Amino acid sequence: MAKEASMKRRRAIGNAVTYAILIIISIVWLFPFVCLIIQSFRSYITEFGGMVNYLIPKEFSLDSYKFLFSEESQFVKWYGNTLTIAAFVAVFQTIIVICVSYALSRMRFKGRRALMNFWLVLGMFPGFLTMICLYFLLKELGLTQQGAIPGLILISVASSGMGYYVFKGYMDTIPKSLDEAARIDGATRAQILYIMMLPLAKPIVIYTALTAFMAPWCDYIFASYVSLGNSDTYNVAVAMYRWVKTNDYQGYFTRFCAGGILVAVPVTILFMCLQKYYVEGVTGGAVKG
Repeated sequence: MAKEASMKRRRAIGNAVTYAILIIISIVWLFPFVCLIIQSFRSYITEFGGMVNYLIPKEFSLDSYKFLFSEESQFVKWYGNTLTIAAFVAVFQTIIVICVSYALSRMRFKGRRALMNFWLVLGMFPGFLTMICLYFLLKELGLTQQGAIPGLILISVASSGMGYYVFKGYMDTIPKSLDEAARIDGATRAQILYIMMLPLAKPIVIYTALTAFMAPWCDYIFASYVSLGNSDTYNVAVAMYRWVKTNDYQGYFTRFCAGGILVAVPVTILFMCLQKYYVEGVTGGAVKG
């Protein structure tokens, strides 16, 4: 009995220490986001006459949010640009990844293994190594500055087939006997994919769409090159950075915080609603086929 009580005490102490560490980590991780939210409600007119030395605003205001939706600001246009790019990339990239993954998982053809190895090696090189080449290529096609939005969509979709690894790993876990039974019943490969395989692969489809949506939503480096000099085609990341860089930083800081909150809202809602499928897609796709 004494030994059992000692083990329970040790377990309780261990759990307490673990929870204490997790709480501290959560506070450290959440503190910047809490500050961002608080600063977005700070009133510039009443509180930014000079530097402030306190965190909680003395007067809360929606002025920063009102400014974002005013005629003076182009935030709505930038937000729409970002949403358009992210939505198109999510749809087309998901479709391409599905087709490539299905072909590599279910079909056997000459050069399949060599193609997979080549894509694996090619994917080890950072994407920014090709930024200059891609910029001049897009420039020749008229897909920079005024045409930056279709240019960014094209670049994001063009190489999406190389991101098949996780999706293929998930498809490899689906028994091939289902395909064989469907083929005996007269189903085509397209029917097998869209009628039978996709419902079974729902978690990995959602995972692929989410990751495809996130990439252009948070893109700054390449988007700043392609849309340079044309504010009408900026995405939110590029626009807000140039906002606080070229304007009065002290005055636009609260507006920058408010814009950051509005940018984070849709992604947060998506992840909260689809978290179950996201986790299932990651864990299922990690299985080696």
